[in-house]
Amino acid sequence: MIDSIFDPAMAADHDRHATTSNPPAGIMRVVAMAGAALLSLALWTTPVQAQALTNSPAPVAGAKPVTVEHIKVHGASLEGNLAHESADRDVLVVLPPGYASHPHRRYPVVYALHGYSIGAEQWTKEIHVPQTIENAFAKGTRPMIVVFPDSKTVFGGSMYSGSPTVGDFETFIQHDLVAYIDAHYRTLPDRLSRGLVGHSMGGYGATRIGMKHPDVFGALYIMSPCCLSPRTGDQLDAKSLASLESLKSAADAADLPFMARATLASAAAWSPDPARPPFYFDLPTKNGELQPEVLAKWTANAPLVFVDQYIGNLRRYGAIAIDVGDQDGLRFDARKLHEVLDSYGVGNSFTIYPGTHVSNVAFRFQDEALPFFGKHLKFEAAP
Repeated sequence: MIDSIFDPAMAADHDRHATTSNPPAGIMRVVAMAGAALLSLALWTTPVQAQALTNSPAPVAGAKPVTVEHIKVHGASLEGNLAHESADRDVLVVLPPGYASHPHRRYPVVYALHGYSIGAEQWTKEIHVPQTIENAFAKGTRPMIVVFPDSKTVFGGSMYSGSPTVGDFETFIQHDLVAYIDAHYRTLPDRLSRGLVGHSMGGYGATRIGMKHPDVFGALYIMSPCCLSPRTGDQLDAKSLASLESLKSAADAADLPFMARATLASAAAWSPDPARPPFYFDLPTKNGELQPEVLAKWTANAPLVFVDQYIGNLRRYGAIAIDVGDQDGLRFDARKLHEVLDSYGVGNSFTIYPGTHVSNVAFRFQDEALPFFGKHLKFEAAP
């Protein structure tokens, strides 16, 4: 079965956990499925599931309510894409308590990127926003604006990459969205007052965008990042990939299982081809044969391949954090990223915590990511 650029454990974890209010220490470990082949088979034949059920922190007594605004942000960088993805994107903006009552106060902004197969609103439910943000503020995190842009596409996700097929989401995040938020909210329009965080595909996005745009952001928090390593030809099953060649329309792809749709999303992001309607991308196979030139394009988009080019950029960050669950198959590549940064002397922290790919992300967002930005972002305007 296919081995996508996504780790199979990510898809499985996204579906199989029940909601509970128990803290992380009380979580029972999930028994691993026997054999990687069985796991891959289950993922190839299982449709994309609904919202993952995740552990929820308890409300903090006395927490003040935040304000959540649902807005549309137009992205000039998304205009004219071949898949006709809307250039007007849904965005959730969470304003801290006191925003309305302190009209002259300005705030840092954290941009939070969702994972594959879900949108911004669904991710906020999985990490129990607004409660986790209210809890973080009540527990002492300094007030900030938190922005959740939607990057879901017809194939399940943009990979936060620049593609003529689905649109340049990298530029949308680091330029169009930031410019809009600075123009419409009382922000501190300074890179040192902007943070970038993401989980899973969003962790990939935070890694990719963060490496390239230290002129925009001042602190990075990377959560369970997917897709850091390239997949070589001997890791892919050409016959399984070839089954995607018969698709005729986006409607045919709508009900495909997680890993199959993830492969289509990867092709749309990393191997666009304006001469190949109706999808306008190249798959890693043609007539059942692996295509080295397409795999090379995918490899060029793997952060562990291009990280060495951006060490100077990464040194500009005031702080970088990486975390991942101890039952998450993505922990191995996350550790590799940490080790590369360490080898170059780039300051960063790396944490493996109890949990799967999704089970305890709400706790990490509340108790680690938001306090991290509260500590490392600049909260005062430049003189």
